[in-house]
Amino acid sequence: MRHYKVPGVAIAIVRDGEVVRAAGYGLREAGKGDRVDGDTLFSVGSISKVVTATVTLRLVAQGRLNLDRDVDDYLKRWKLPAAATMPHPKVSLRMLMSHTAGLGVHGFADYQPDEPLPTLVQVLEGAKPAKNEAVRFKHIPGLRKDYSGGGITVEQMAIEDAIGLPLAELARAQVFTPLGMRRSTFESPLSASRGNIARAHDAKGAPAALPRGWESFAEAGASGLWSSANDLGRLLGALIRSYQGRADFLPQPLAVDMMTEVSPGVFGLGPRLGGNGLARHFFHMGANESYLSFVEGYLETGDGFVILTNGANGNGLVLEIRNALADAVGLGAHPELRAAAMRVPPSPDFAGRYRLDTAISMDLRRELADSFEHDSLQISISGGGVQLTLTGQERPATLTPLGPAQFAQAVGSSPLIIDFRRDSSGTVRGLTVSIPEANSVAYYARE
Repeated sequence: MRHYKVPGVAIAIVRDGEVVRAAGYGLREAGKGDRVDGDTLFSVGSISKVVTATVTLRLVAQGRLNLDRDVDDYLKRWKLPAAATMPHPKVSLRMLMSHTAGLGVHGFADYQPDEPLPTLVQVLEGAKPAKNEAVRFKHIPGLRKDYSGGGITVEQMAIEDAIGLPLAELARAQVFTPLGMRRSTFESPLSASRGNIARAHDAKGAPAALPRGWESFAEAGASGLWSSANDLGRLLGALIRSYQGRADFLPQPLAVDMMTEVSPGVFGLGPRLGGNGLARHFFHMGANESYLSFVEGYLETGDGFVILTNGANGNGLVLEIRNALADAVGLGAHPELRAAAMRVPPSPDFAGRYRLDTAISMDLRRELADSFEHDSLQISISGGGVQLTLTGQERPATLTPLGPAQFAQAVGSSPLIIDFRRDSSGTVRGLTVSIPEANSVAYYARE
């Protein structure tokens, strides 16, 4: 925490689908004496999407929504925007929840205490005081995964318009009250009267979003949830037990649907999915300007954990804690990559420019189609190491050797693996970039 300049952390541990411990570490506000505990409220960013999905699925279970119906049938305040290539676009809740609807706007900026909040229609139209561009189609619906907070905002509007209640009320009735999540809320701006709130901090660990001490969020369903480690642990447990058929919070077939990847992506209906066999897990990261968070649940064993932080540098800390907790679970879900010594200098014929082979289908590229959108890349050899330069980068990144022709680059929570492909005549014909945890691969041919 000192290294990353993060004043406060809250963690919950789930075993056999139940919260067995929720604890806090550090301070709610740097320089003050109020300590974090398992019930301290944090902004949890995109973990909001899992709660929004859970609300949607509860309404589906009650027969009030249909996962595969055209959402324009539900929308009243706003309609899906037509495009020249799609005069009559058709999008379902299943597409929106799995980020396969083809809509743009990856994420949203926070709002400071003195800034007005836009309405949901203004957010979707990109109209002031909204800070984002308009939510419009980037791709034909259903053909590729492209992470879209804009799409989740359409999901929020669809369920609100269909039921006639705001998400905050729907979440309280469908999720928070049934699970005893007494601290959680979509209120924005969050009222100080709720108490026990983790304040926002910048990358230097200094209080931010003053004078109030925390930001606001116009896009509740995508990034506006305030919750605690204890509460999110209860949610993880309920989803795991529903999947296992040990709870009726969600009907088991619907819980299984939630935890099944929607091709060509790596998301189910809300959470992201990973692992195999007993190590199968669902997870989601949350990242607002001053808060970083993470949840992960193991569907077969019932293990899980929640990590919440109140600092802009929380990402590095969250991943270190995640790795330690995943190691404690002991299923090998996030294996450590160890560098291998280069026994001889890297082959000089690795160097060159490589271009993406677009014939590789989205079903294989999957996560890379969204997180590694590069048509070409440059490989160079310098100082006895292999370097990667991507379009728009001023400086190359030195790759970590894993073998004579295999290298890694740390990017976010899932490292990229780069394999140079040499054919039977000894010629380097290309390279593959993969994310093993996401079963994603892209092929680049030498120019």
